[in-house]
Amino acid sequence: MNDRIQNLRNKMGGLNLQGMIISNPINIKYLTGIEAEGVLLITRKENIYITDSRYIEYVSNTVTPFDEIVVDDFKNISKDDYENFFMFCENVGFEENYVTYAMYKKYMHIYKINNFIEAESIINKLRMIKDSEEIENIREACRITDECFTFLKEYIKPGMNEKQIARKIQNYYMDKADGVSFEPIVASGENSSKPHAIPTDRVIKDNDIITIDMGCKVKGYCSDMTRTIFIGQPTEEQKRVYNLVLDNQEKSLREMKDGASIKDIAKIVTSNFALQGYDLVHGLGHGVGLDIHEAPFIKETNDNTLKENMVVTDEPGIYIPGNFGVRIEDTILITKDGQEVLTKSRKYI
Repeated sequence: MNDRIQNLRNKMGGLNLQGMIISNPINIKYLTGIEAEGVLLITRKENIYITDSRYIEYVSNTVTPFDEIVVDDFKNISKDDYENFFMFCENVGFEENYVTYAMYKKYMHIYKINNFIEAESIINKLRMIKDSEEIENIREACRITDECFTFLKEYIKPGMNEKQIARKIQNYYMDKADGVSFEPIVASGENSSKPHAIPTDRVIKDNDIITIDMGCKVKGYCSDMTRTIFIGQPTEEQKRVYNLVLDNQEKSLREMKDGASIKDIAKIVTSNFALQGYDLVHGLGHGVGLDIHEAPFIKETNDNTLKENMVVTDEPGIYIPGNFGVRIEDTILITKDGQEVLTKSRKYI
């Protein structure tokens, strides 16, 4: 059987779940490799993927006998079939962060489920630890991101605007990868004080500060990197803030390894920023994989620890409203004895 589905079944057994309905396309891709509209049913005896006739040929060619996944067409499923899928299942899991209330009621009704249990966390926990293939896809996405940044350093000139730069990033990733992992952020001058700024028509000027947050996808897996750069000479205040952010990124990075407390790592930055009169207005980082933001989330409220083969970001930032902001971010692979920085673009003034 497909190893990922078998691992899910093992976790389900520990929670006394006899079945599960998986409808989040990202979770379906993770478990099966399928990228098509449909729903995956994990029943007592079978793994069943139900889709419509548009995707039957594609799905049938995607799964292998080793996967042990039965593929069926929605049109072939009768009312009795739906009611029989989970007939002897006391508890059936669902993805609480994806399933709407309307979907929840629909599933309860058509599958005649006794107890519908929140269970998405077990898939999230499986996805947090990357296998070698996933790591190589992320590594390649990071390599392309570094190449894009090298290109941007030569491309960006005074007189062009934020939207032009953002479009160039998107086009670069369409040519070199599978597209962007999120809409790129290009924030110049006073716009850089907004952590999630949307590119505007603001024109790049001499001696401008620019924050660029970007990433691409390779086989569905994401990269994420932020660099703050200067066109010309930064002010003394900008230098001081930049060096403070960089120093804290490096301090938190050194603590990232298998078994390290997520809460303690986040506290390093929040405490150091507070001593200088600044707040960390967003989390220190997040997991990266098939989603650009996924577990684990690196923040003071997370009591968990980092584990070998997690991929996370390290992205402290300081934002001075109406003036400027600085964020520096890398994608990090957690190893047994430390970490590997996968985004290698120079951090400089």
